[in-house]
Amino acid sequence: MGGPSAERLTALLGVLVVMLATLPRYLDGGHETRLSLMLMACAVVAAVTLLHWRLLDSPARRRVPGLLRRLGFCLLAGLAVMAGWYALAANLTGWQVLLSHGTTAGLLMHVLSLWWRRDRAGSA
Repeated sequence: MGGPSAERLTALLGVLVVMLATLPRYLDGGHETRLSLMLMACAVVAAVTLLHWRLLDSPARRRVPGLLRRLGFCLLAGLAVMAGWYALAANLTGWQVLLSHGTTAGLLMHVLSLWWRRDRAGSA
């Protein structure tokens, strides 16, 4: 399965961002139970992310800033793609939906780019 890696760390951080991006939807909808559960899950993912960071070796830690830039770019691209989608094809029900769907699309882009990069490096 493999040990800790910078790529897994940024994926975990992306999951945490997506989870946090859903919180406004629960606040706006009055879903206190779901909000509480999501906050507990966020705490668990944050703890796992910190543990993962502590287990990284120095070369992997040096790769993290570049991967975080990629994650940030992908999250912004996901927001832009979803904003375009809602502008052209669907009715946007609120900024909360755009935020959660956009960050989800961005995380998917990030993980797929990591997978594609690893797959291309493995075949070269």
